Order: sequence, then structure tokens, then C-alpha cells
Amino acid sequence: MSHSITGMVLAGGLARRFNSEDKGLISLLDKPLVSYALDVLVEVADPVVINANRNQSRYEALGFSVIADLDQSYSGPLAGLLSVMRSADTDLVLSVPCDCPLITTEILSRMIETLETTQADCCIPDDGERVHPVFLLVKTALQYDLAAYLQSGERKIDSWLKQHHLVIADCSDQPDCFINVNTPEQLSELQAILV
Repeated sequence: MSHSITGMVLAGGLARRFNSEDKGLISLLDKPLVSYALDVLVEVADPVVINANRNQSRYEALGFSVIADLDQSYSGPLAGLLSVMRSADTDLVLSVPCDCPLITTEILSRMIETLETTQADCCIPDDGERVHPVFLLVKTALQYDLAAYLQSGERKIDSWLKQHHLVIADCSDQPDCFINVNTPEQLSELQAILV
């Protein structure tokens, strides 16, 4: 059974380790970081939206709808996820962070296939050493449970996922897909690899 999926790029954080610059708009090889995630998401999801709390007009200029967190307290990825789940007309929401430019469509397709074959509530990938819960495929129907979780003051994504039927997609053959850019130094290192 094929599900309908809303894709979302998480670009709502404060990027404290990046001098508080808007990380999704930082350029890597003449493209904003967020574009790498958008390029793979459009292959597996429709619609695709950007979760951002700053510079909305600059994100909209990329041609995608922008959805801000419901509250402006920068409560982490779950707050962005809830905002998108509330606006989604699809069975599933697939979130990808804006700072992992090496992510591939193959990894996202593997997550979708893993969830569909197991009929789980949510799926996250494992790179062979650890899981990456901000790469998350989740049933939109869990939005009410997520709202209650956030309302209780909780924010930890791992703790929320453990309360549901969670399945792990084995992505240990492609660990580099999850390399993320947290600092200007990491951006320079990645740029050197990609050139």
C-alpha cells in the first residue's frame, strides 16, 4: 500500500554553533544548504514544505511553502514537526534536517519501504553506529499525541518515539549520508570533499 507523504525540511533552529546564522540559507557550492534536502524530498514526497522561524521570505523564494512553529519558543524539531503535521493532508510526514547535504533519495525511499512493510507508526534510520531521529517518517495521525507530549513540557524526540511503534531502517551501508554541518569548520571540510 502506497501512502501519501508530506515532505518537510527542518530549518527552524537557532544554529547557536553557527554564530546563530540561519543554517539552511548558508551556501555550500553556490547552493543554500536547505536546497540539498529539498532536491531529494521532491523525489519521494508531495507536497514539500520548509519549517522555518526566520527569513521566511527568503525560504519562500525557493518555491516552497514555509510553515513556522506554532509557538515562537524554538522548542526543537518536534515543534516544527507538529506545525507541519497540523497542516498536512497526507497520511505521513517525512522530516529531513536542513544541514545534511549528502542525504540521498535512496535513504528516504528505504525509510518509506521499511515503514510500509512493517506497518509501524514511525521510522528512523540507523547509520550502523547510531540512529538519526530528525530523519523521521511518521503517521500524521500522531499529531494529537505529539501535541499532548509537547504541552506536558517534554521536548525529547527519542522519548516520544519510544512511546509508539517505531521501526529502524538499516542504512549502515551509507553512513556518510548523515554527515551534518554544525559549525563553519565542518562546512569548509565538507566543501573540500565535494569540490
